[in-house]
Amino acid sequence: MGLADASGPRDTQALLSATQAMDLRRRDYHMERPLLNQEHLEELGRWGSAPRTHQWRTWLQCSRARAYALLLQHLPVLVWLPRYPVRDWLLGDLLSGLSVAIMQLPQGLAYALLAGLPPVFGLYSSFYPVFIYFLFGTSRHISVGTFAVMSVMVGSVTESLAPQALNDSMINETARDAARVQVASTLSVLVGLFQVGLGLIHFGFVVTYLSEPLVRGYTTAAAVQVFVSQLKYVFGLHLSSHSGPLSLIYTVLEVCWKLPQSKVGTVVTAAVAGVVLVVVKLLNDKLQQQLPMPIPGELLTLIGATGISYGMGLKHRFEVDVVGNIPAGLVPPVAPNTQLFSKLVGSAFTIAVVGFAIAISLGKIFALRHGYRVDSNQELVALGLSNLIGGIFQCFPVSCSMSRSLVQESTGGNSQVAGAISSLFILLIIVKLGELFHDLPKAVLAAIIIVNLKGMLRQLSDMRSLWKANRADLLIWLVTFTATILLNLDLGLVVAVIFSLLLVVVRTQMPHYSVLGQVPDTDIYRDVAEYSEAKEVRGVKVFRSSATVYFANAEFYSDALKQRCGVDVDFLISQKKKLLKKQEQLKLKQLQKEEKLRKQAASPKGASVSINVNTSLEDMRSNNVEDCKMMVRLEVGKEVTAVSCRDAGSTCLMRNAMDPAAVGSRVLRRWQEEWGGWQVSSGDKMEDATANGQEDSKAPDGSTLKALGLPQPDFHSLILDLGALSFVDTVCLKSLKNIFHDFREIEVEVYMAACHSPVVSQLEAGHFFDASITKKHLFASVHDAVTFALQHPRPVPDSPVSVTRL
Repeated sequence: MGLADASGPRDTQALLSATQAMDLRRRDYHMERPLLNQEHLEELGRWGSAPRTHQWRTWLQCSRARAYALLLQHLPVLVWLPRYPVRDWLLGDLLSGLSVAIMQLPQGLAYALLAGLPPVFGLYSSFYPVFIYFLFGTSRHISVGTFAVMSVMVGSVTESLAPQALNDSMINETARDAARVQVASTLSVLVGLFQVGLGLIHFGFVVTYLSEPLVRGYTTAAAVQVFVSQLKYVFGLHLSSHSGPLSLIYTVLEVCWKLPQSKVGTVVTAAVAGVVLVVVKLLNDKLQQQLPMPIPGELLTLIGATGISYGMGLKHRFEVDVVGNIPAGLVPPVAPNTQLFSKLVGSAFTIAVVGFAIAISLGKIFALRHGYRVDSNQELVALGLSNLIGGIFQCFPVSCSMSRSLVQESTGGNSQVAGAISSLFILLIIVKLGELFHDLPKAVLAAIIIVNLKGMLRQLSDMRSLWKANRADLLIWLVTFTATILLNLDLGLVVAVIFSLLLVVVRTQMPHYSVLGQVPDTDIYRDVAEYSEAKEVRGVKVFRSSATVYFANAEFYSDALKQRCGVDVDFLISQKKKLLKKQEQLKLKQLQKEEKLRKQAASPKGASVSINVNTSLEDMRSNNVEDCKMMVRLEVGKEVTAVSCRDAGSTCLMRNAMDPAAVGSRVLRRWQEEWGGWQVSSGDKMEDATANGQEDSKAPDGSTLKALGLPQPDFHSLILDLGALSFVDTVCLKSLKNIFHDFREIEVEVYMAACHSPVVSQLEAGHFFDASITKKHLFASVHDAVTFALQHPRPVPDSPVSVTRL
C-alpha cells in the first residue's frame, strides 16, 4: 500500500510532464485583428516617412573636438599605444617581430626578383611600408610587406614598360634595372594615391564586389603565374620578355623549348634548397606544439646557400647566377616620374584594389578571431600611405602576406609593435648586413618563392568543394582562374569582376517563381510544388517571386505569372478584342443602312417604313442566314403598294394590294413567325413596333467573356506576394500596372501583399496609385489579401473552364 502511494505521485508527475511536453509541441497562438490593407495599416500604425540624417553636415562642422576626433581616427597609434600593456604583450610582440623579420628577409629578396627588380629593393619594401602601417593601420595581426601576388603584378608592368635588353652587357642591365625601379616606384606612388583617395571618400566597400570565390580563383591563378615566372631561375635560362594576353602560354612554351639549355649547377642548387625548405616546413608542422617558435628554415637556407656559394665558387665554376652587389645604407627619396602616370593608371587601380582586398580579408579574419574591429576605410588609407611614401623611397607596391601574418599571430604577436620590430630588424640588414648576401644564388630565392606557393596552390581543391556547395560560385572561380591565366593579371581581374556582376544579374533574371497555397489551419502560404499539404484557396491565385522585380526581369516576371496561373491571358484578350470589333462593325453597318432608309423616308413623294429583323449570332449560324432584313415600302397616295421581302433564298413581291396596312401586317406577321424578332424605324421617327426591340435594348452588357462565348478563368482574384521586393523602378511600375490591366480584362481582380515600407514609398513616388489602383489593393499580408478576396469575389461561372493554349 505504501509502495502504491509512493508510486502514485511519480506517475502523476510523469503524466503531467508528458502533457506539458505535448502542449509545448502543439502550442498555438491565437490572434484577432481587423483585416488590414495599406490604408488601414498606415492609420493604425501612424505611418510617416523616416527622418533623414544628413551626415555630410557633420563633415563640415569645425571644432576642437571634431579636429581631435579626426586625428585619432586617421592616426590610430595615438589611441592604442598609450594603453599598450607592456608586461602582457611586449615579450610576445618581440618574439613575433623577430620571427616575421627572419621570414621577411629572404622573401623580400626573392619577391624583388619576382617584380623584375634588384633584390635590395625588396628589403626597402620590407622596411618603409611596414613602419608606416604601424602608425596608421587598425589591424593588430597582419604583416604588411612584399607579397607574391603583388610582386608578380608589378613584374608584369615593369617587364612590359622596361623589357629585357637585347644583349647581356653590364651597361644595358644596369640601365634596364634603373628604368624598372623608376617604373615600380612611380607605380607605387600612383597605387598609394588611389588607395588614399578611395579611403578618404569612404569607398572601402568597393572590395565587396570581389567575392571570396573570385579572390581565391584569382590568387590561385596568380600563384601559377608566379611559379612559371620562377622557372627561368630554377633552370638557369635566359628567356624573352612576354607581356599581355597569353604571355604565360608563351613563357611555358619557351621554357619547354629551351629546356635542353638548362644549367645543371643551377638546377641542383634549386632542388637542394627546395628539399631543405620542404623538410623544415614539415618539421614545423609536426613539432608545432613543442617548439616555442617555428624553425627559421628560409633564413637558415639563405645563410647556408650563401656560404656554400662563396666557398665553392658556384658562380665561376658552375655558372650559377647570384644576387650580386647589394648596396649598404638607405637611398634618398626620389620624386615619381609623372610622365608615366598615363601608362600606369589602369594597372595602378587594379593593383590598389587587389592589394586592399587581400589585406582587408585577412584583417577581418584576425579581428573576428580576437574580438576587435577593423575599419575598412582607414585600412585603405593606411595601405595607401604605405605605398605612397614607400614609392617616394623607391619601393614597389606591397600588401600583406598570409604566411607571415599567420606566423605573427601564432608566435604571440598582439599588436603592430611586432611589425615595427621586424621593420627595425630589416633596417639593420639594409644598413650593415646586406652586402653579406652578395654570393646568394638566385635559384635559392626561386626555391623559397615556389615552396611558399604551397598554400595558394592548394586552393585548387576549391573546385571539388564548390561543386558540391554552390556551382554558381564554382563558375565564378573557373572563369576568374581561366581569364587570369590567359589574359594576364590586370585584364583577368576586370573580366572576373564583370562576369561575377553579370552572373548576379542573370540569377535575378531567373528567380524561383511559385504559386502559393495555404498550409492547413494556418495563415502561412507556401509553394504548392514543395509542400504537399499546402492547398490553393478556391477562386484565388497567389503568386510569388524569390527576387526583386526590376528592369532586367520585369518581363520574365509577367510571363511567368501568366504561365503559372494556367490562363493564356494574351490569347483571351486578343479573342475578346476580335469579337468586340466584329460586333462594332455589325452595329456600324446596321446604323449606316438605317441612315440610308431615313433619307429615303424623308423624300416628299411618300412615306416609307423599314422593318429590320435582327437575329443573334447563334441564330444566324444555325439558320445559315446572311442577310436577315425585311423592308416594307408603303407609298401613300397610290393604289399600288410594293412589299419586298428578302432573305437568304427567296424574294416575294406583292402588288395591287387594296389595303397597305393589311399588307404590311400580314408580311410582318409572317416575318415574326419565321424569324422571331424585328425592329421598325421610319424617317419621321416612328416608335418601336414590338416589345422585342424593348427587350433587346435592356439586354445585358455583351462585352463579358460569358456573353462573347469565351471560356473564363477558374479564379476571380489574383494576389501578388511582393515580400521579396527590395526596390522598384519605373519598368517594374509599368509592369505591375499592365498586370492589373490585363487581368481585369479577363475579369480577374488583382491585389498586392506584404510590401515593405520603402517599396510603398517608391510606389507613391512613382505615382503608381490612382483612381483604379489604390492602397486598398495593397494588404499587410498574404492572408489579409486572401481573406478580402474571398469576401469580395467577382462573379464566377457555374462550371469554370481553365483556358490554356498549347
